[in-house]
Amino acid sequence: MEKIPMTRAGHAALDEELKLLKSVERPAVIKAIAEAREHGDLSENAEYHAAREKQSFIEGRIKELEALLSLADVIDPARLSGAIKFGATVTLVDEDTDEEKTYQIVGEAEADIEKGLLNIKSPLARALIGKEEGDSVEVRTPGGERSYEVLRIRYV
Repeated sequence: MEKIPMTRAGHAALDEELKLLKSVERPAVIKAIAEAREHGDLSENAEYHAAREKQSFIEGRIKELEALLSLADVIDPARLSGAIKFGATVTLVDEDTDEEKTYQIVGEAEADIEKGLLNIKSPLARALIGKEEGDSVEVRTPGGERSYEVLRIRYV
């Protein structure tokens, strides 16, 4: 199986979610199922069916997290330098609007654009790989062509 690149922080967040699901969420839903069973007829018991559905979701997420963590290739960005690569924190300026944005290039499992965590497989991240400070980047996005200038590259 192919390794999944992940930052140390991303790995820690997924590991924490897994621990929470196993130690808190799973026991809570098992208790909820037991309580719902005590209410009698399971075929018309909405609480029971809701708890079973939640249990199914939790078990699926646990399996997904265990698989991700077992394939994780944890990369420490602080040990890297130079041109943009996985783990880089990049400050860009949109050449049309002069709006500055900062992103860290991370793996798929930890990506969250709202938090500035850019998926390595996104069009913008792919266009940035290998670029240096001062370089211009043309990106074809679902919203059309965009031009950015790389202002700063950091590895933290």
